[in-house]
Formats: sequence, structure tokens, C-alpha cells
Amino acid sequence: MEHKEPSFIRKYIFSTDHKVIGIQFLFTTLFFFMIGGILALLLRWQLGFPGKPMPIFGALFPNNMMVGGIMLPEFYNALFTIHASVMIFFAIIPILVGAFGNFVIPLQIGAHDMAFPRLNMVSYWCFFPAPAIVLAGFLTESGAAATGWTAYPPLSAIEPVGQTFWIVGVIFVGMSSIMGAINYIATILNLRSPGMSFFRMPMTTWAIFITSILSLLATPVLTSALIMLLFDRLLGTHFFLAEGGGHALLWQHLFWFYSHPAVYIMILPAMGMVSDVISTFSRKPLFGYHAMVFAIAAIAFLGFIVWGHHMFQSGMNPNVGTTFMLATMLIAVPSAIKTFNWLGTMWRGTIRFTPAMLNAIAFVSMFVIGGLSGIFMASTSVDIFIHDTYFIVGHIHYVLFGGSMFAAFAGIYYWFPKMFGRNMNELLGKIHFIGTFIFFNLTFFPMHILGIGGHMRRIYDPTQYAHLQHLQPINVFITISSFLLGLAQLPLIINLIKSLFWGPRAERNPWESNTLEWTAPSPPPHGNFETVPVVYRGPYEYSVPGREKDWYPQGEQ
Repeated sequence: MEHKEPSFIRKYIFSTDHKVIGIQFLFTTLFFFMIGGILALLLRWQLGFPGKPMPIFGALFPNNMMVGGIMLPEFYNALFTIHASVMIFFAIIPILVGAFGNFVIPLQIGAHDMAFPRLNMVSYWCFFPAPAIVLAGFLTESGAAATGWTAYPPLSAIEPVGQTFWIVGVIFVGMSSIMGAINYIATILNLRSPGMSFFRMPMTTWAIFITSILSLLATPVLTSALIMLLFDRLLGTHFFLAEGGGHALLWQHLFWFYSHPAVYIMILPAMGMVSDVISTFSRKPLFGYHAMVFAIAAIAFLGFIVWGHHMFQSGMNPNVGTTFMLATMLIAVPSAIKTFNWLGTMWRGTIRFTPAMLNAIAFVSMFVIGGLSGIFMASTSVDIFIHDTYFIVGHIHYVLFGGSMFAAFAGIYYWFPKMFGRNMNELLGKIHFIGTFIFFNLTFFPMHILGIGGHMRRIYDPTQYAHLQHLQPINVFITISSFLLGLAQLPLIINLIKSLFWGPRAERNPWESNTLEWTAPSPPPHGNFETVPVVYRGPYEYSVPGREKDWYPQGEQ
């Protein structure tokens, strides 16, 4: 059937094509990843060199944020709030779920598009204004939200107008996530091509399918809590304000009931993507495929029942705390299964160290470090000591940057030829990986040492605390490393721009991969496939194990 070519605006802006929407999410989230990184550098300058004028940046902000290039405490509070919010809500979650989920899922299951194309378009345009709304708080006289990304009442219920901007922006993101989750679930359940059974789906599709269920169940809870907080601010209600009979701890329960599953919303898609990348570049089927699927499902389930480990210091009954502690430790079991299965996939494989594979291996190693520090925090007695210290900051960055963003980098290098029909420069990709890997570890590993030394997070000037002054050289080291980490992202930006316009044309299946998206043209046309693909075996099945010539694209007859 002949397809009528739409106008430029209809094709590239208000598009219903899942591939264009995925690319829209990709470029939007990469932009806000850069914004979040700049905010992080501002934070690190203040912590490394408190009281010193900031070069370049000082002239960019009005007097209610800086005086003579020296940061004000109120601005510092806004910075760490917006930095975390941008990275979590506007970068990591939407790049993994919105960008790669949109682009890859229909291609991997042999579908022509998403189940609800218009809903898919609305989900992006619901997300698009959200970061602008949150960042607009900086333009107000009182500044942006300054209560941390957790927005704990009562402070968040009485903060200036910037907090209202934050609440509205995050509500928009939540609505986008819910619409996306509905679409992914409906697409995977109903639009799989003939022969594509559930246990023939690639791990990327499995991971985003389970993540979508998680998101669909958890996100409405946060959205409801945000609406209640908005009512407290604007309508005089007292859901979370004690003077009117409200309970501040109610917010913590509602927030963490979403935000602990949100950790897995940020990491499960990464696990699926890394599984496909490692299998492809090890030239082996994924080791323990069924165990990997069940491990992802177990992690998602357990993620729903451990939110209380964020509240060990809230005065909860010790017996309840013990229950949360044991459930948290139990998550290590399916996580370990996945780690050993990735190692088993690489074991005796014919490994090709492409930029995608290097970033996937980095994901595994950094996730292990972040997971091990998480086991420390699962213990109530240890958590009481390190709670709200830089040990927590180091942990979350190993999981979310060392984990999620390394997986996102792997996904960019892996699927870029399919997205744009051009290959990226491999040398620039390796330079980007080496710089990122080295300076990431130099930036975030010393934070564990700071935390053990008692360095609190969210403090404006560590030199004002006598017990922290001997740790200040570590803060300076971290700040220098963080600026070098920022510079290490320049090769990626250059590579993206150069390859997008001048990169060599990509083959249909440049990686000789075994999942269905590589049987479509690069880039895929409207409808994705010339004919409806028929699947005869799964992506991790060999006819004769160990023979690379049997590594045929899925669906090949």
C-alpha cells in the first residue's frame, strides 16, 4: 500500500511514528543531560572552592543567585534540587524508556508501529514542556525549588513559587510516563509478529515490558501525592502539614512507594539493553535467558516492598525496619543472577570491544560496585550511620550514572546505525568511553570515603565544619575530576554531530546481530518492514552452538 508523504511538521515534529518519537526523546534527554551536568559542575565548584568567584558562570546569573560571582546559599540549595530532578526525571528515565523503548520495541517484536500512535505523540509533548516549567523557577524572584528532589514537607509545602513550578513539571512527566507505559504494554501484548512468543522476545523488550508494568502501578501514586502537595500549597489543605492535622511522614511513604521502584525504572531497561549488546559482541547466545527474565521480574516485584529502607531514621517500629532490611537484601539474589549470567555470556566468547560493548561492560562493573554499597545501606545499623552522607551520593551515582548512563551510551553506539543509517566513529567512541570511565570513578568513588568520614550531603560550605576540614582536599580532587568528566563528554557530542551528517552509510545489520530490528532497512521506513516478518527461532538460539555462521538474523528462512 502506497504511503502518502506527510509535511515536514507532521513528519518530524508532531509525528506519530514511533521511530521519530524515540529520536525526539533521545535528543531532548541528551540536551537535559548536558544541562544537569552543568548544574553539577556549579555544585562541585562551590564544594571544592567555597567562597571563591566562579569563572564564566558568575556573570550568567542575577544577583539573587550570585554576588560578585560568589554563590549564595539559597542558590546552592536550588542547584542540588534541580540537578537531581533534571537527571532523574528529564534525562535517565526518558532516555531509557522514552527514547530506546519507543524506537526499539516495535522493531524487535516485528510490529509496524506502537499500538496507540497518537497517544505516543501526546506522551512526548506532555514530557517536552516539563523541564522548561521546572527550570523556569530560576526566573522567579525567590528562585527555583530548593527542597531536594525528594521535596519533603513541611518545607516543600511552604517554599516560594519555584516549588510550585517543580510540582507541576513533575506531574507532567508522570502523565507522560503513564501514557508511555500503557502504550508499551499494549504493543507487546498485541502486536508481536507471527512466531514471536514471549520467550522469544529479546531482553530489551522484556525489560521495558516489565518496567512499564512497574511504572503503570507506581507513577499514579507519586502523581496523587504531588497533587495533594499542590493543594496544600495553593488551596489551604493540610495533607502533609501538622498544624492542620496532616502527616509529613505520609509524603515519605507515598514518595518512596514510587521512588524506590523508580530506581528500577531507571535500571531495568539498562539491564535489558546491556544483555542484547553483550550477547551480540560476545558472539554467543545470552547465558541463562529464562533466568534473566525471571530475575528482572523478581527485581521489579521486590522493588515494590522495600520502600521503607529510605525511612529507617523516621522512627518506624524496629520489627518493620527489619522486614524492609531483609527484603532489601533479598534483591541482591536476582541482581547476582543477572551479573553472573552476563559474565557467563562473555566467558569464552569471541568478544569485539566496540564502544557499545565497552560501555556495556562498564555498566556491569559499575552496577556491581553500586549494588555492593547498597547492601551496606540495607542494614539498619549501618544506614543510621551513613544516612544523608556522601556515601549515599556515591552509591546513587554508581547505580544511575555508572549504571544507567553507561547503558544509555552503549545503546546510542549500538542502535545509532539503525536510527540514522550511518555509522559512528569508533575511535571517538573509545576516547569518549575511556575518559568517561576514568573520570567517573575518580569523581564518585572518593565520595564513599567522604561519607564514612561523616561528610553530610546538601551542605553549602564544608570548610565551616571542624570535623570536615581535613577532608577538603578530597573535595577539591572530586571537583577537578568532575570538570574533566564533563570535558570527556565532548567526543560524544562531536561524534554524534559528525556521524549524523557525514558518517559512512550503515549496512542493514552492521553488527551481525540476531534480533529482529536488524532485518529492517537502516533507517527503517514507514511501517518498518517490507513484509511482515515471521520468526522461526529466538534471538539467543543457535542451530549448532559455537558456529558463528549460524548467527542468522531472526526470521530468516
